[in-house]
Amino acid sequence: MEKTLLLKAEIREHAGSKHAAKVRKEGRIPAIVYGHKEKPVAISLDARNFVERLHSGQRLMDVQIGKKKEKMIVKDLQYDYLGKDIIHADLMRVSVTEMIKVTVPIELKGAVTAKGTHEGGIIEEHADRLEIECKATDIPETIAVSVKEIGVGDALHASDIALPDGVKLLSSPEMLVVTCHLVAAAKTTEQVEDEMPIAPEVISEAKEAEGEEKEASEGKK
Repeated sequence: MEKTLLLKAEIREHAGSKHAAKVRKEGRIPAIVYGHKEKPVAISLDARNFVERLHSGQRLMDVQIGKKKEKMIVKDLQYDYLGKDIIHADLMRVSVTEMIKVTVPIELKGAVTAKGTHEGGIIEEHADRLEIECKATDIPETIAVSVKEIGVGDALHASDIALPDGVKLLSSPEMLVVTCHLVAAAKTTEQVEDEMPIAPEVISEAKEAEGEEKEASEGKK
């Protein structure tokens, strides 16, 4: 179960990129609050406080707008062109009893010492997130997936992953998550050359040379 975090928000009276840039210069992050069939509200949050809690894995928080406090989850984050700093956040109102849909990161366990790595194989991750449904208070920070017993030729799909109690899988059960396969051996220069197609005979050039020789022979006559 996630701990809640109280954030005091400020209502943004103006919209637009110029105003948002000004908000960010003041050390705050522009955000939008929506959900529960209420009108969306433009707010700003203290950037340092918000980012620190995100890095600690917290997604459920109490947001105070004026005198009203509501529980919210982070639904989306927008980053700058370098993918480093958060420039905007989308927050959704939730209640502790309702079921919500969220996407949670997958955390592989035992990839380095997996059975397949001792058989000359490597572990390859095909999906790093799962879409799930659960109560707002039961959102897991990550979904732990053990790959210790996966051998060469084995595959792990979304349906094979054990989820915490109260968590329902929404991603396709057939979604490929992890495979283990042999490492392809590097080819030698000789092997590469042997596989190269043989250049076809340039017939036109041969005929041209034959014609020149014939003309030269007739000229001598």
